[in-house]
Amino acid sequence: METLETEKPLLKPVSDHSVDMTRHRGRNGVVSILLQPFQWLQMLSSKLNPSFVVGVVLVYGLNQGFSGSVFKVVTDYYWKDVQQVEPSVVQLYMGLYYIPWVMRPVWGLFTDVFPIRGYKRKPYFVVAGVLGLVSAVAVVVFGKLPAALALSCLLGVSAAMAIAEVVIDACIATNSISIRSLAPDIQSLCMVCSSAGALVGYATSGVFVHWLGPQGALGVLALPPATIIILGIFIYEKRSSTFLIQKNKKDADGLGVAVKGMYKTIKYPQVWKPSLYMFISLALNISTHEGYFYWYTDPKAGPAFSQEFVGIIYAIGALASMFGVLIYHKKLKSYSFRNTLFFAQLLYALSGTLDLVFIKRWNILLGIPDSFFVVTEESFSRIISKIRWIPMVVLSTRLCPLGIEGTFFAFLMCIDSFGQLASKWSGGFVLHAFGVSRHEFGNLWLVILLRNVLRFATLCFVFLVPDSDHLDDLVPSDVFPKNQPDDADDDIKLLLL
Repeated sequence: METLETEKPLLKPVSDHSVDMTRHRGRNGVVSILLQPFQWLQMLSSKLNPSFVVGVVLVYGLNQGFSGSVFKVVTDYYWKDVQQVEPSVVQLYMGLYYIPWVMRPVWGLFTDVFPIRGYKRKPYFVVAGVLGLVSAVAVVVFGKLPAALALSCLLGVSAAMAIAEVVIDACIATNSISIRSLAPDIQSLCMVCSSAGALVGYATSGVFVHWLGPQGALGVLALPPATIIILGIFIYEKRSSTFLIQKNKKDADGLGVAVKGMYKTIKYPQVWKPSLYMFISLALNISTHEGYFYWYTDPKAGPAFSQEFVGIIYAIGALASMFGVLIYHKKLKSYSFRNTLFFAQLLYALSGTLDLVFIKRWNILLGIPDSFFVVTEESFSRIISKIRWIPMVVLSTRLCPLGIEGTFFAFLMCIDSFGQLASKWSGGFVLHAFGVSRHEFGNLWLVILLRNVLRFATLCFVFLVPDSDHLDDLVPSDVFPKNQPDDADDDIKLLLL
């Protein structure tokens, strides 16, 4: 009979080797998570051209994200402190910034139909870079300019951003059509780069303004256009073999085909209805930014935030935007456009009430400091804004017919720019009508309240958005005439692979 000492124990003690294996797996898990973004970029580079990925990083990260954020903060202080302009007038000036963006179909037609020495993309990157570089340097070198001339230089910087974005957007539209499963990933890449660039730009813009002054800080805007010039020189693009024999008549024929294709496409209900919604959702969201900015930098009426803290507010908002991109990429990209936009717009309208709470200083009654409250409000608003914006851009890529995708995507973005222009100008008129000025903010809360009501009203138009996802076909394949020769069609297709 065996004794108890000879029996095998039911539970074995955990060995040091098992503990080491558990820790090893834990470390591998952390490393795997850290490597996911790089693996994702590697996947995009393998399925798309690496130069395309680099172009997206430079245009959206440095040109739009960094330069756009610095442009926003520095020009606010430039008009407020150097030119000493009323907030309602600045709103009108900001609307003029969108004119180059409204002209995106023109830039798109040039890049699709009028190649330069056989290249459709490379030369226009160079043109955009030179325009932005010269405009940014001019506004700094020539001292305090008259308001009209300063506005012209700033419009040149804005035009450079718009042209560069149109060129890369043409590539994005084509790749989204060719590999439709990657459409959300491409837009996520754009938004991540834009948010990362904005994070750096906002974090440093206040420091630039403090140390260089509003006018000197505008010189920083010369750096991104310089990189766009380099991009135009080195980015890969297949040269057309027929450019030497291309005639003006052929250019005109290509232009005619593009215009007819755009006209035929926009007549489809599945195209014009969501386009109308995108315009309405932007136009009804009247902009109150300048009144809000003048208020919270005012030492008497508002909390008197410093230049550095204003940059920090926007920087944290840009970081929150990246979380918005991550939320959409991980959880929402498989949902239909209509459902995503409905709930995003609802949350966006609710987030606007936080501005009203801040203006009325109810946060002080609740014991919440101004700095903490404004950072929380900005973060929540930027997350919702990004979730609301990405599906509209993805939907826009799905509405583009192959062959004029660059032109038509620019046309759809032009509609968005019209909506933003209407938002800026209507906001300026409302600020003026309610008597909001450089030192008078008594009715600013009424302007915020009106804006929030209009945000809720936008929900009534969500039915215009198709109840489909990014994998569904939305545009018929017979946009171009059946008798259109193949070589003419090839001349208006994207050559940047």
